[in-house]
Amino acid sequence: MDTNIVGVGVGITDRFRSVVEEKVSRIEHLAPRAQALEVKVTHRSYRNGRMEDDTVELTLDGKGPVVRAEATDADKFAALDLAVDKISEQVRRAKDKRVDLRNHPRGAKFEKGTGEIAGIDVEPASVEVLRAIATGSVPVQADSAEEEDYCPVVIRQKEFEAEWMTVEDAVDRMELVGHDFFLFIDARTDHPSVVYRRKGWDYGVIELTTQAQPAVPVAS
Repeated sequence: MDTNIVGVGVGITDRFRSVVEEKVSRIEHLAPRAQALEVKVTHRSYRNGRMEDDTVELTLDGKGPVVRAEATDADKFAALDLAVDKISEQVRRAKDKRVDLRNHPRGAKFEKGTGEIAGIDVEPASVEVLRAIATGSVPVQADSAEEEDYCPVVIRQKEFEAEWMTVEDAVDRMELVGHDFFLFIDARTDHPSVVYRRKGWDYGVIELTTQAQPAVPVAS
């Protein structure tokens, strides 16, 4: 796997390159099909007296989706360790998910021997029902009021008890249930929030700030 190291505002020493090469073997073991790893180190200094820090961004490219991870620390070596841990965990989860899909494929599955349909919550109609529909002998009751209220859009509602957790725990829960989003209460802000999956392996967070409902003007 090709490794490219880029420094922005910081020089890349031979020691850092050697440490990166050591970490690459760990990533290659988890992602043998990966072709290239880009390591970007960005140094930031602040005028308000805040301590300088380094951000290490890792981009793993190959056959399949691009995997990205980043971490920030006052020491670029510590940031590198954190970023490698993150990208390794993401690759491991993706690998486990692929294995699970192979062993437990989702969707409908037709068994040729028995003629049964598995993996889908559908009960096929009997021959008598199909014959009744074809001949028009099935009674149909029309209600004009129901026809007027008919709407092709079906809105399903579900209620769950609110759970307080961190953003990191919400991402883990979302990956665990296999959804593209997860609704929770941020334990650090007490605001309703949603984590969602973006392109690649990036995540996003939408948070609702609690504000008073705007006053409705009273007609005089």
